Amino acid sequence: ILGILSSIAISKMAVTRDDAIITKGRSQVASIRNAITLAKSIRMMEGKASLYPDTLDSSAGKLFDMAKDGTKLLDYPIYEKKADGHWTKKSNNVYTFNVLGSGIDFTYNNTSGSFDCDHTNKTCKLLTE
Repeated sequence: ILGILSSIAISKMAVTRDDAIITKGRSQVASIRNAITLAKSIRMMEGKASLYPDTLDSSAGKLFDMAKDGTKLLDYPIYEKKADGHWTKKSNNVYTFNVLGSGIDFTYNNTSGSFDCDHTNKTCKLLTE
């Protein structure tokens, strides 16, 4: 009886953990998008030529903290880490959110201000809907 109950509990805990990671990712994507919009508003009020920041981070290991021009994005940076529920920087303006054993690439477009992933990917839809 204990074996049966523990197998059910373990499977439920795994699903709950995955749901928590997806919720964390959704929240962070929303925060990053809001920070980009706020940075645009600030730059517009300052009369800067380019409305969107060129980049979303200024130093290695700290993501989404501050654009290279000094525009502050998130109050607290997201630290780069290769594990489920964490972000890594893949290349200039391409970031990967690690979830469900794989990575979902998000690309920041500094012309349009978009921060998005490939919506044909099921996990991308989970993180952005």
